[in-house]
Amino acid sequence: MKMKSNLLKHLDPGLSIAERVDYLATHLTLREKIAQMLHGAPPVPRMKIPAYNWWNEGLHGVARAGRATVFPQAIGMAASFDVPLMGKVATAISDEARAKHHAAEELGNRGMYFGLTYWSPNINIFRDPRWGRGQETYGEDPYLTARIGVAFVKGLQGNDRKYLKLVATAKHYAVHSGPESLRHTFDAVVSKRDLWETYLPAFRALVQEGKAYSVMGAYNRTNGEVCCGSPTLLQKILREQWGFEGYVVSDCWALKDFHEGHKVTKTAQESVAMALRNGCDINCGNLYSELVKAVEEGLATEGDVDRAFKRLFTARIKLGMFDPPAMVPFSAIKPSVVGCAKHRRLALEMARESIVLLENKNRTLPLKKDLRTIAVVGPNAADMSVLLGNYNGFAPAMTTVAEGVLGKVSAGTQTLIAKGCDLTGDRPLWFNECHPSAMKTGDAVIAVVGYSGEIEGEEGCVPGAEGDRSSYGLPGRQMELLQRIRESARTMVVVVMAGSPVDLSWIKANADALVFAWYPGEAGGQAVADVLFGDINPAGRLPITFPTSYAQIPAFTEYDMKGRTYRFMDQAPLYRFGYGLSYTSFAYGKMRLSKRTIKAGESVKVSAEVRNVGRVAGDEVVQMYVSDVAASVPVPRRHLEGFVRVSLRPGEKKIVTFEVRPEQLAAYDDEGVPFVEAGVFRISVGGGQPDDPAVGAVTAVVTVA
Repeated sequence: MKMKSNLLKHLDPGLSIAERVDYLATHLTLREKIAQMLHGAPPVPRMKIPAYNWWNEGLHGVARAGRATVFPQAIGMAASFDVPLMGKVATAISDEARAKHHAAEELGNRGMYFGLTYWSPNINIFRDPRWGRGQETYGEDPYLTARIGVAFVKGLQGNDRKYLKLVATAKHYAVHSGPESLRHTFDAVVSKRDLWETYLPAFRALVQEGKAYSVMGAYNRTNGEVCCGSPTLLQKILREQWGFEGYVVSDCWALKDFHEGHKVTKTAQESVAMALRNGCDINCGNLYSELVKAVEEGLATEGDVDRAFKRLFTARIKLGMFDPPAMVPFSAIKPSVVGCAKHRRLALEMARESIVLLENKNRTLPLKKDLRTIAVVGPNAADMSVLLGNYNGFAPAMTTVAEGVLGKVSAGTQTLIAKGCDLTGDRPLWFNECHPSAMKTGDAVIAVVGYSGEIEGEEGCVPGAEGDRSSYGLPGRQMELLQRIRESARTMVVVVMAGSPVDLSWIKANADALVFAWYPGEAGGQAVADVLFGDINPAGRLPITFPTSYAQIPAFTEYDMKGRTYRFMDQAPLYRFGYGLSYTSFAYGKMRLSKRTIKAGESVKVSAEVRNVGRVAGDEVVQMYVSDVAASVPVPRRHLEGFVRVSLRPGEKKIVTFEVRPEQLAAYDDEGVPFVEAGVFRISVGGGQPDDPAVGAVTAVVTVA
């Protein structure tokens, strides 16, 4: 039926959203509605509905859409422990996404990666350091993940009362963290206690507090149910218990896994019907085209289709896609914002804040800028790809570590830059290229080693590999290179660039200083040099435990939290979660509790003084941990429940205040139900975990009567 434009009620911004989507649902055919539920949705010209691609990526900057500001990889941004800064980064990403979207529309480009619905952030718990996609997460801790993730969602979606700036997607829901090679067949079996205590809190926070408007289902099964068609996850928990009002998207081509991998259905029609009935609204892939036949066979109804269709078009209307641009405030963002000076400065700031100083023997760092001779050696020294991680964009100007160092030293400094060896493989060292005789007489060697997003990452994205890490050590012949450098160099500073923990035991014992720089983004080389030469005092903290070896952790396929992460590990790791050094020192004292005894359901305020007792200004990440001293059920050894990054001049002090709410004192019973029981709780505030004697934590106890 041909309609006049003045009768197209979905284009009338004066009507309610419900009226507009109801109108569409009654005026599109079943086939047309189903076609809109694929990630590549075709146009419907007679209804003035343009084509739209729901697939867009923005993990640490607008990705796969050409030019964009490239921020540090997600795991590096988590290492900043800086929630306000993460909010600024996400706002910058959403500015660039909006600008690129509208510029692409003007060119008639409605393809993938130029839309407004972003499939970020990845808030899975990085429970096992072997997982190649751990770099995309905010680490191993539910509280840190929730706080960083909420800030990211709010920055992406904006704060306009009427319109969404973008749609943020919390993924991959739920209980998903490898192995990559098994994700299409694997059943992640977890206890209800682990489910609610570890795997779900960040998703709940992003949905209820951050108001994330989209959730992506995972490839795997959880306790027998396929995640993209799970009545427990998608209906009972997400919508009924958490009140989620947005839409659910499948991971890409995950629906065919129902019958091909998981074998929970026999046909494509059964698979799509299961997904739709249980709350999966949009299919990344093309399998939802089978819904036409599924409805004909009685496996699903047109009412099921309408429910999903309306959720999707509610989102498109909230994004302003059918309103005059003058009404949508974000449509005025200019393309000049992409990669602008402000965003480049923000990328540098975040890179600086992400860097973790792990070792600094005899105050080797910071280095002097008037050195006679310095060498920058290693496969990651002058490599640009290692700045990027995965799911990345590209910046016009990116700074490698070698370039950053060159920008610091004086004109009279003799600087040697050499690769030394390949990142991977068994080709011989090119040690003569490194001029070992020059190293002996030189002032310092900066060895830049590690991994790259090209050898750890997602299944299918790493050529010739599954994406996960099977070896904990440095790849290729990098360790041999370091050993040769140590034999020659008077001073050896090691910079490791990677997205996950690495075996640093030899480096810890033999290097004069050790810096962990993650995949630091477009300004990474400058940020590393700023730290090495003292223009920036490092304050990044590890968002994940570095075990001594893989033998220290359970099997990769075991999803039980026992023995995993700082919350449940009994053995001493190589480096603790929350650890990081500074060029200055901090002291803690004057801890106060608003109450020493509380009733179940009451909160308690905690304050402590932190003071810079060193000689230089610096940031400190103040961390608060809670321990249930004598719980009646299994509980974490301790758990992070507050943190704040503060800047202090020499001699300056600040009072830092936290609030411990009842849910932060809760234990979980066998059914995953939280409860606060009577007993003693230990609360510690310091520069890291209270079992680290170097962090100066102060401790008090509160009793729940």
